[in-house]
This record gives sequence, C-alpha cells and structure tokens, in this order.
Amino acid sequence: MKRSILNSAFLLGAVIFVSACKPKKEIVVAPPTKTETKTDNSKAEALTLLNSKQLKFNTLSLKAKATLDIAGDANDVTMNFKMKDKETIWVSITALGGMAEVARALITPDSIKIMNRIKSEYLKKPFSYIYNFTNKQVNFNTLQAVLTGNAMGEFLTPESDVKQQNGVWVVSGSKLELDYKLLFNTLFKVSETNLNDAKNGQALKVTYTDYQKLNESLFPSALQIKTLSKAKRINIDLQFVKIDGNVPVDFPFSVPKRFTVVK
Repeated sequence: MKRSILNSAFLLGAVIFVSACKPKKEIVVAPPTKTETKTDNSKAEALTLLNSKQLKFNTLSLKAKATLDIAGDANDVTMNFKMKDKETIWVSITALGGMAEVARALITPDSIKIMNRIKSEYLKKPFSYIYNFTNKQVNFNTLQAVLTGNAMGEFLTPESDVKQQNGVWVVSGSKLELDYKLLFNTLFKVSETNLNDAKNGQALKVTYTDYQKLNESLFPSALQIKTLSKAKRINIDLQFVKIDGNVPVDFPFSVPKRFTVVK
C-alpha cells in the first residue's frame, strides 16, 4: 500500500503532462458545526453513515477549467472526462479555450493509452506499466475516487481510527509506511484527504469544495490535488463547469497513422 494511493494522483498528473466559469447547478451548503456534538456513535455506525454518502454512478460526463502546475510550469487548459464506474476513465485535454486538443488518455483496469498530439506520439501499456513508479497495490478505483469526491474506500474500514473533531468526522491511521487522514464536512462528504509517506518522501493532499446535487448524491464543484514525490511537485486545480451523471457516454480513441509509438 505504501506508495499506491500517493502515486495514483501522480499518475493522473503524468497523464495530464504528456498531453472563470461557475457551475450552473446550485451549491449545497454544508450545515455549520455545532459546539456540542454527539460523540457516542459506534465506529460501525459512523462508517456505515460515511459509506452511505459515497457517490454511486454508472457513468459520468465532466468538463472542467483546469490549472496544471508541473514543477512550476503552470498552464490553463480545459479537461473533459468520461467515466464508466470501475471500467473506464477517458480524458481529453484542450488548450486555446478548448479549441485545440493537446492530449487524450484512455485508462482501464487493464491498460493505459495516451496520445500526445503535440509530439505526435502514442503510448500503449498494460496497467502494470505504472508499477515502474508505484507499487502493485495501486488500482483503477483509486483514480476514480480522487476525481469524484469519494473517500478512498480502503480507509473506511474498522481498522481505521474514526472519531469526531470540531463537529466533523475524521478517519485516520497507518498502513505500512503510509499515514492517512480524511476530514469530512457536515454533509458527511470528504473535504480533505491527506496521505504521507515520510520514508519515501511522498505526500498527497486533495481538497474538495462546493458540493452540488448529482442525482441522489453530491459531487464536488471544485477540487485541488497537490502531490510531492521526492523533488517532483504537481498541483492540479479543477473547477467543474459541467457535471452529468448516468448519461450516455462513448470513449473515442483513434490513433493517426503518423503517430510514433513510444516504447
């Protein structure tokens, strides 16, 4: 486990690297915390409650205005995401106000495909390719959790420390060399995920804000990902301007013949 989740966000940044609108839906205001809160919930009850608030979907279609900062090199782009739960993540990255596609990625539990249109290059690898820079416990669902405002399910278990602090739930603990801490808001949605692997010089912080209704659940209007892997820093700010759930989606991925295959 020690590097898997940290590098999941780093993988997302790597996919993006090769490659002032506001959401129209109404923001759901989180109730204020109370000075006196009930703290006699059992751990099992708390975990059941937090798990019940996880976003459940079949498909998602998302559009975001994004700022990508890779080692101090920041660029404003538009990103379109299409997902099928537990099966596919499709990403298109465009510049010049969304007019010019610079990269496209297709990620499944079995494979990773990336087109770099700027360099006319194409990468096709098994999902295990990411084990070159992460351990074998990384999984596809981790990437979906980061992008959809879900708490990483492997932490919502009885092995974690679950308690209330300042009127909100906090889930924390350690797995091998990885320390984790998840903060929830009063909507019982994750507001911040912190992971730290001090031994290997890796850290991840994901912050979620402005949840809005999506079908029968809630989805974050904005998220910020900050990763550190030794000397490599990646910051990703996403402001979603389109969020549609359980709609028809397709995953076009046709590689021009002129593209060079990257080994």
